[in-house]
Amino acid sequence: MARIAIVGTGFGGYTCAKLLERWLRPGEAEIVLITPKDYTLYLPLLPQVAGGVLQPRSIVTPLHTRLRRSKLLPGVAHQVDLDARTVDVLRIDGEPVRVPYDVLVLAPGSMTRTFDIPGLQEYARGMKTLAEAVYLRDHSIAQLELAASSDDPEERAARCGFVVVGAGYSGVETAATLQLVTRRAMARFPRLDPGLLRWTLIDIAPKVMPELGPELGEAATRLLEERGVEVRLGVTLDRVTVDTAKLTDGTTLPSRTVIWTAGVTPRPVVSSLGTETVKGRLVVGADLRVPGCDGVFGLGDAAAVPDLTAEPGTPCAPTAQHAHRQARTAARNVLAALRGGKLREYRHRDLGLVVDLGGSDAVARPFGIDLKGPLAQLVTRGYHLLTTPSGRSRLRVSGDWLLNMMAPDDLIRLDFLKDTPGTLEDLEHMPITPRARRISVTEEPAGSRR
Repeated sequence: MARIAIVGTGFGGYTCAKLLERWLRPGEAEIVLITPKDYTLYLPLLPQVAGGVLQPRSIVTPLHTRLRRSKLLPGVAHQVDLDARTVDVLRIDGEPVRVPYDVLVLAPGSMTRTFDIPGLQEYARGMKTLAEAVYLRDHSIAQLELAASSDDPEERAARCGFVVVGAGYSGVETAATLQLVTRRAMARFPRLDPGLLRWTLIDIAPKVMPELGPELGEAATRLLEERGVEVRLGVTLDRVTVDTAKLTDGTTLPSRTVIWTAGVTPRPVVSSLGTETVKGRLVVGADLRVPGCDGVFGLGDAAAVPDLTAEPGTPCAPTAQHAHRQARTAARNVLAALRGGKLREYRHRDLGLVVDLGGSDAVARPFGIDLKGPLAQLVTRGYHLLTTPSGRSRLRVSGDWLLNMMAPDDLIRLDFLKDTPGTLEDLEHMPITPRARRISVTEEPAGSRR
């Protein structure tokens, strides 16, 4: 029997596996799904988890209940040997595993991109995983509690200062959502002057979310500024200390909370192929195939898929919308690779963009129509309900939204992650130390199972 190895269970990997389970004939091929998590995460709603609007489990879909024919291998893929047609994996218990494949689908997703900025690794936090969202909520509330208990004006200023680096979707939604949380939380501390609360959103780019166009981008900027979020463009982070954030224009902001959302980079397994990459993303054709590598496909954030609807040489943006839709093309082409059929090219029609700014505020551009305010929020939430992976998740998300309207967040700390530093390395990159022994999923070499 042939083996299909799928790396990653984000929008691309999960959807590809689900479609293959539906389309494969009985006994035609086995699917090995390589992932460190036993769920797929709906990333666009992470800021609402951080804001206490949604419960963490509402935006995850368990793989065991949705994928019946796939074999889950809990681990991190770190090396692909194209000649041997194998993937080296570190299981979550540190055991090395070598997985032979006949067809390989690389959809490992991405992690937060960092730069060599002094103090960034030690003091900055991210917003890319469920753990980071939960941590940031507790951390933000804790800073105000600690500020209220302190008589040191410098400590108070630092604990009430929040800096978000990156004015893309993640940064804007994180700043908007958590700023509402901290503004409400300030009312619990009469000893704290509300004027101490300071949120700053910075980006080296000249505009906030340029993909939205000038009108909606400016509308989002105005709304943030009206709430008290200072938006500073054309500037970025120069260094971070335990209680300050120094910017490239020489400004020093008192802050014990620096949230880094300045872009993403593919997981390291992508570079292990030794094939061409563009800004770290795997170069693939419009059919998602890695050039010169039969039976190897890449999609999602990890692959620079040509956008056939744009100027030549333009790759698809690393968005959930693209990853989800590329998965259908990938699944069809996997079947074609197994059966000797013709590969299809990925071509899409842009559905638009939605940005949740917290409360009843949002901006959206469905099918090229600019929307703002409550109507945009209605469209935004409708889009999320349509694209959430399972009916159970849709029910939970809808219930959380309704409950939050009737009984808002109590603004208490859950402290699930109180003993962790909460850094990018700690909660996102998650290195696994290998043990000495290597085991194999099977003794059969790739190709012998056809």
